[in-house]
Amino acid sequence: MRAPMIIQTETDAAEERGWATAKQLAEALPYIQIYDREIVTIKYGGHAMGEAETAKIFASDIVLLKLLGIHPVVVHGGGPQISAMLGRAGVKSTFIDGLRVTDDATMEIAEMVLSGAVNKEIANWITQAGREADVRGVGLSGKDAGLITVEKATRIKKDPDSMIEQVVDLGFVGEPKQVDDKLLRTLIHDPNHDYVPVIAPIGVSEDGHTFNINADTVAGAVAGKLNSKRMLLLTDIAGVLDENKNLIRQMSVSEAQTLITSGVAVGGMIPKLETAIAAIEAGVEAVVILDGRRPHAMLVELFTEHGAGTLIRAD
Repeated sequence: MRAPMIIQTETDAAEERGWATAKQLAEALPYIQIYDREIVTIKYGGHAMGEAETAKIFASDIVLLKLLGIHPVVVHGGGPQISAMLGRAGVKSTFIDGLRVTDDATMEIAEMVLSGAVNKEIANWITQAGREADVRGVGLSGKDAGLITVEKATRIKKDPDSMIEQVVDLGFVGEPKQVDDKLLRTLIHDPNHDYVPVIAPIGVSEDGHTFNINADTVAGAVAGKLNSKRMLLLTDIAGVLDENKNLIRQMSVSEAQTLITSGVAVGGMIPKLETAIAAIEAGVEAVVILDGRRPHAMLVELFTEHGAGTLIRAD
């Protein structure tokens, strides 16, 4: 005898999705409690912020974190956007160890792009995503309220032929010397409003000169100063890869240092690992490098058992 045909209606399918959502929320409860009222510093950059729809999903996830009782602080990059603007202006870029050499013309364009268009756009996306609950993105740069004081960055390169070490001048590229967290803590802990700080990686030296700063480095300095529970480095790769190009799920600080000294880590991954090491040494519990192009990557990392990308912890 033929079994009776069961026809699933759209209402049935919607109900099934509802039960599945409820199950996922229940499974996330232990992780939500881990991060309750904790600060999570998020570096958002690379090509992860290149598409409007992906960026809007990112903004919605930031709002969700805030409404779940977590205090997100966003530090953004903008390398591709700077490169595009420099290209239109006919200015050629040079990179050393993943850091852009910044002359006067490049600095002017970098500040315009980072502190202007990119910063305000991200802050506005967060405000738009959180409008029903009145969660607001607040756009800042390191020049605001003395947030980031920098010193000129230098790099030492060894000539492969003579093996003589040389100091490389990166121009107006700075490294954070001091982070003044008063404004950030005021925004984060405002008792009447849900503010999300969004920071552009521009700082000022003690003598008043403006410097471009690697956004990963800014995120690490801010995360350390705020004693963040986690720092998430959202970029355009899956995480840290080993010598066989396989994803490393978890590593210690000493293992990260070995990747740098052995030459396995190259280019932009070097400052990312250096940032992770410095942040952990400054008190951040763990740093995660993950693919920000994947929708809801932050939620997978924070609220699921296996997380996403590469997690770096103290030894």
